[in-house]
Order: sequence, then C-alpha cells, then structure tokens
Amino acid sequence: MKLLITGGAGFVGSALAIALKTNYPDYQIFALDNLKRRGSELNIARLKQAGVEFVHGDIRSKEDFDALPAVDTIIEASAEPSVLAGLDGTPDYLINTNLFGTVNCLNYALKHKANFIFLSTSRVYPIKTIETLNFEEADTRFVLSDDQPVPGVSSKGIAEDFPLDGARSLYGTTKLASELIIQEYNEFYGLKTVINRCGVITGPWQMGKVDQGVMVLWIAKHYFEQSLAYIGYGGTGKQTRDMLHIDDLYRLIDWQLHNLDKVNGEILNAGGGVASSASLQELTQICQEVTGKTIPIKQVTENRAADIRLYITDNTKVTNLTGWKPEKGIRDIVSDIAKWLDENRAALEPILK
Repeated sequence: MKLLITGGAGFVGSALAIALKTNYPDYQIFALDNLKRRGSELNIARLKQAGVEFVHGDIRSKEDFDALPAVDTIIEASAEPSVLAGLDGTPDYLINTNLFGTVNCLNYALKHKANFIFLSTSRVYPIKTIETLNFEEADTRFVLSDDQPVPGVSSKGIAEDFPLDGARSLYGTTKLASELIIQEYNEFYGLKTVINRCGVITGPWQMGKVDQGVMVLWIAKHYFEQSLAYIGYGGTGKQTRDMLHIDDLYRLIDWQLHNLDKVNGEILNAGGGVASSASLQELTQICQEVTGKTIPIKQVTENRAADIRLYITDNTKVTNLTGWKPEKGIRDIVSDIAKWLDENRAALEPILK
C-alpha cells in the first residue's frame, strides 16, 4: 500500500506515519508538510529513521501535489489547528490551508482514485449552543446533564446529531466547510471517505501552546517549573475536556485504513469520552503527582474568545461501527508526556519553555 499523510511532520501526522511504517514496513508512506509550526522540524529525523519519505511541500499549492506519485489512501492531517486563528482579522492563511488545501487534497485523491481519511474537529459544533447546555458544577469540574434543550447531547457527551446552526470559530468553520465538500466528492465522484471529528488529541511530540495543545503545555509548565492561569469561568479551573491519546487515535485510523468500506461516507465523533476527561483543576492535581512539582496558577475570571465550558465526546457511533474505544486515560497521558519531556529535554526546552 502507498499512503500520503498531509501535515506529515506535525504532531498527529508524524505519529500516524511512524506507527503505520513500524506496523506495516512494506507500506510506502509519504509525509507532506510545510514545516510552518515550530517544532515540526524535529520530526523530520524521526520520520527518516522510521523509513517514512518526507516531502517538503504545502497543501495550498496544487503544483506540490503534481510532483507526488500516486497513492492508495490519503490521510488528511494537515491544518492550521488553533481555535483562535483568524480572529485577529487575518484569516487568509487559515482559510487557504484548512479549506482550499483540503480541496487540493481531494482533487489529488480523485486523480489517483485514492481513499480519503479526514481528520476534522469537535470545533465544528457551535459555541453558543454548547455554552447554553445544561450542566452541573461539581467540586472540581463542570458535568453535562442528561436533560438537554437540544438533541445529540447527554451525560455521555456530544454526538454527531448535535445541531450545527451558529458560529463556531473560523477554525471550526473551515473544517465544517471541508466536511461538506468531502461529502459531495463522496456522493457525486464516488470517492471513498470517512470524516473523524476529534476532540482534544494529545501525547508525546505535540508542541503545546496556549491556543492549541493545552495538555502538553500544562504538563510542560509543571515540568519546567513555570506559571499557568485558569482563564475564564470564574478562574476556578473547572472547564472540562476529554483527551484522546495519539496511540488511541492511531488504532482507529489503522482500522479505517483497512476497513474503509465499512465506514465509507460516515462522520464519526472520536475522543477520549467521559473515561478520559479532566478539568484543568484535576489535570493540575495529576501533573503535580506525576512531576512532583507545584507551580503558581493565576486566576483570570474573564472568558477568552471562542472558549467553551466543557466538551466531552460521545463515542457511541464510532464504537458501534468499528469496535474502537480509547484505552489510555488521563494519568497514562500525563505519564507518557512527562517521560517524553525527560528523554528529550535539551531539544524541547527552547520550544516548550
């Protein structure tokens, strides 16, 4: 099998490329990336060592696709991944990458009759609808109630039939627009596709920042003994997310790669679920226990633009269709990231500190 992974030197793309090449050494895997994100350059040597072929290119450029060989499947893992991207009034890079870049990927797939696995985001769900859901405030986190004003949500989390009307961030909109175009290519061009709406994905080799990769950021700030802040919702640190270990995402993508006919045309929510979720307050506690370090954390009461109180993935549909469910919990994730920081401190300190 020949595969192209876009965003192939990014956190998700490189992890998938290396795991696939390790498990299927006979596969030829190309990793395409423009290396815009700081830290992605560290993955080039890792890809090469694993036997993955790195291609320096940009999904915004149709010419860069023209230079690529034919493949059997594309895993579209490229993106400008920040939920704050474009909110400063300059959305061009975001839209050109996340929307028009995906169209270039689709046209390349069509040209070679390749299957198409798309990594979308839970951020396609509208902010105001999420913010008006019924919740309870427990001692350390916010918790979704079963009684809700809209369909597609329960104490298990948010499902695929959650309403899509309303603003969701420019980032989420580019991903949703891409989803719509993918569905058209599936229906009218016969392209075999699957869309994965992922919640927070994390794990070793994620270069965490405030606006994207908060799990790694939180652990790294403890590890390097710096400071953090609980921002918004009264500054209590009760805002809650589920978190999906990259190894668990790999298991899903591996299954889809080899069983795409069983999920062709589907949209699937995929995340950590209730079992692998934490509030910032709870995450702080685990970080303290794993790293043995306690750091100052400020309280900022004002909410940040495009933030949400809580997001938990309801994995019912993906589990029913594929048998997949996450295996690694929050403590596993924190331990794996702390170990990675230990083993690569010299290279990571300038980037994450």
